[in-house]
Amino acid sequence: MKHSSRQVVVDGHEIHVVEQGEGPVVLFCHGFPDTAETWRRQMQAVADAGFRAIALDMRGFGRSHAPRDVSQYTSLMVAGDLVGLLDVVGARTAVLVGHDWGADYVQRTALLRPDRVRAVVSLSIPFAPRGELSLRDDLEARGLGDRYYAHAMARPGGGADFEPASRSVPSVLHWLSASPPPDERWDPVDPRKHLLRESPVAVPPWADADYVAHTIREFERTGFDTGLNYYRAVQASFDLTPALKGAVIRQPSLYIWGKADGLCQFFHPGGASLATLRETQPGLRGQVAVDTAGHWVQHEAAEVVNRELVAFLTALDPIDQEAAA
Repeated sequence: MKHSSRQVVVDGHEIHVVEQGEGPVVLFCHGFPDTAETWRRQMQAVADAGFRAIALDMRGFGRSHAPRDVSQYTSLMVAGDLVGLLDVVGARTAVLVGHDWGADYVQRTALLRPDRVRAVVSLSIPFAPRGELSLRDDLEARGLGDRYYAHAMARPGGGADFEPASRSVPSVLHWLSASPPPDERWDPVDPRKHLLRESPVAVPPWADADYVAHTIREFERTGFDTGLNYYRAVQASFDLTPALKGAVIRQPSLYIWGKADGLCQFFHPGGASLATLRETQPGLRGQVAVDTAGHWVQHEAAEVVNRELVAFLTALDPIDQEAAA
C-alpha cells in the first residue's frame, strides 16, 4: 500500500504530513529528535488493518512550520496544530498516537479537546496529570534540577550541542535504546551517561538505514534548536493550564514502553501496575512493557507495537470508529 506526502495549511502555517490507507483516522505524533518518518512501520500496519494513517512533522521539525519564539511551543499551541489538522483532513475525531514529546502532546490534546480525540496511545511517556508543582519545581525540590538531562537541552543555543547531525542522531538512537550494556545506557539524571556520547555504530541493528539517513538529512537542513523549544516551553505550558489540574484521561487508552528506557525507569521506577496507571487514565485498556526495548520501542520492537496497536484500534467501538472516518 502506497503512502503520500504533502504540505497542508493549518491556521495559516504549513504542516508536512505523510498519509497511508483509508478509514477512520489515526494521527501519529513524534518526539525529539525525529520526524514523521519514525512511524513508517506502524503506518503500514494500521493502513493494512483498515485505517487512515496520518503522521506529521511536528511544528519545529522537518518540513513543518518552525517558529523561533518559545511561546509558540506550549501545549495549547501544539494541540491547536493537531485539532486544526483534523479539520483539514476532514476528520471529526481521531485516535492519537504519540512517542516521546508526541505522547505528552497527544495526552494534553485529549484533555483539552476530548470531543476530537477518540482514543490515546502513548509510547515511552506515561501520562502525568498537572499537579501543584511543575516538572521544573519538582526536580529542584528533589535536588535534581541541574542534573536532569533536559536542563542543558533547554538552555539558549542548546541545539549546537547536537551538531553535526551525522554524529548526534546515531548517538541518541544507540544510547537511549536497549542495545548498550545495562550499565552504559543513558540515564536522564546521570551526566556521565549522557545521550550525546559517540555511538559505536552508525545505524543500530534494529533501525532502518533509510530512516536514519532521512533523520540526519532533515536535521542537517533545519538544525535542532527549534525542536528543543518543546523543552523550553514546559514551564509556560504548566503556567497556562491551571484549569487542567488533576484532570484525567477518560478516553480509551494504551501505554507501551520499553523496560530498558531510562526515562520510563525515572518516571516509574520498577514499573507501574495497571491499577496505579488507571488512577489517572480510567479508560486505560492495558499497558505493554517490552523487555527487549529501550526508548525507541516503535523501532526496537516494531512487531510488538504493531500487534498491540492494531488490536487496540480494532477493539474500539465500531460506531465511534465510523463517526471518526
